[in-house]
Amino acid sequence: MRALGDGGGEPGAEQGRLSTLLGLNDRLLEVYRTVVARPGWGVPEIARHLAMAQTEVRTCLDGLAELSMLYAPEDSAGPVALNPEIGLAALLNRRESEIRAQQAQLADARSEAAELAAVYSAHWGQRGNLSLERLDEVASVRARLAELAGQARQELMSFMPGGAQSREALDASRPLDERTLAAGVRIRTLYLDSVRNDRATTEYAHWLAGLGGEIRTIPSLPIRMLIVDRETALLPADPKNTKVGAVMVRAPGVLAALVHLFEVSWQQGQPLEGVRPGKQDGPTAQELELLRLLEAGSTDQVAARQLGVSLRTVRRMMADLTGRLGARSRFEAGVLAGRAGWI
Repeated sequence: MRALGDGGGEPGAEQGRLSTLLGLNDRLLEVYRTVVARPGWGVPEIARHLAMAQTEVRTCLDGLAELSMLYAPEDSAGPVALNPEIGLAALLNRRESEIRAQQAQLADARSEAAELAAVYSAHWGQRGNLSLERLDEVASVRARLAELAGQARQELMSFMPGGAQSREALDASRPLDERTLAAGVRIRTLYLDSVRNDRATTEYAHWLAGLGGEIRTIPSLPIRMLIVDRETALLPADPKNTKVGAVMVRAPGVLAALVHLFEVSWQQGQPLEGVRPGKQDGPTAQELELLRLLEAGSTDQVAARQLGVSLRTVRRMMADLTGRLGARSRFEAGVLAGRAGWI
């Protein structure tokens, strides 16, 4: 809608620029344009034309008068517009001074940021050239995780052992995951098969997949790991106790090995939508991994931790396998599993 009737031109863009730059009220500018286009109109006509209350029109006229953009002579039926260059010149000059001051502040802020970056680089010893960096505090690890994910350009690859994730942790990761995927970064994550029984984790996984993330599960994972753009990897300093910190690795040889480990594990993983069916009465991938772990000498506790399940679940799985094999002991179950080609 044209606020000026037939006053000429499309005022929207110009009016928006003036109101934004000078902080003027849009209605005030509409009143001024109407006074210019309809000389002789009084408050009632202006109010009716602009669908404004007469009190609001009078307020705008007072404001325009203070800006020296119009005056209301006693012998005239309506206000008279003045050249806006006269009234607005002082306002434009003041605004220009404010912008120059802001630009100077911005330059100072950039200088301070550059100084802080130099201090950070000096402290970490040109960390971009370091092949190994130790992070001793959990807060530092979380901050570096967010930093690495935010800097990713191509791909994030991660191992997520430990079973189901808490709903709070999953919800906290959603904004960063969403921004990363929106930036065109590929996300591939491997969870343990045990998360298929956890509602919060599966809901998050389906949400991530809906945004383009890729998720697979596998019976066991060797270590928690994040690889960024195949150039940087974040690993726990102690796989058995992630609370003691992490190490960030950039050595090309180590990265090549870690990327290969991820790709091999990824090929073995199954999409979250389903697990490849096995032979009838044959073991699942999770059960096969349990047999391999026990054959290698792992205790039930270690196997439970590796599979991301409870100790009770491990013992139930082993009892079920022993029964299906017709064995009377775990030792006999191992022998029969070998004969059946399971291990």
